[in-house]
Amino acid sequence: MSPAERPFLTPPNPEGEAPSGAVPEALFDLAVNRADAALRGLRPGHPAPALAAWHARTRFARRVPLAAVAEALARKPAAPGEWHWAGGPGGGWVAGKAPFP
Repeated sequence: MSPAERPFLTPPNPEGEAPSGAVPEALFDLAVNRADAALRGLRPGHPAPALAAWHARTRFARRVPLAAVAEALARKPAAPGEWHWAGGPGGGWVAGKAPFP
């Protein structure tokens, strides 16, 4: 079953479910790191639709705007090794594993 065919609890919303509220830093970090892991596992030819499908079906991620997650993923360094996002919406990529999954 392709990501586009999977049922969702709510329709996909690129703005996130609560775009007007501030997203906690830890939630933002988790969304970016989990999205990065999902795309690494899926290895899609076109990551944008796969990212949108992941965002729509991942309940906690829907609280973070999809555009913000995509922008953070686009800033990931190409250097080898493990990287994780830290610091919330104003943060950045840090070498090494994330302190929590």
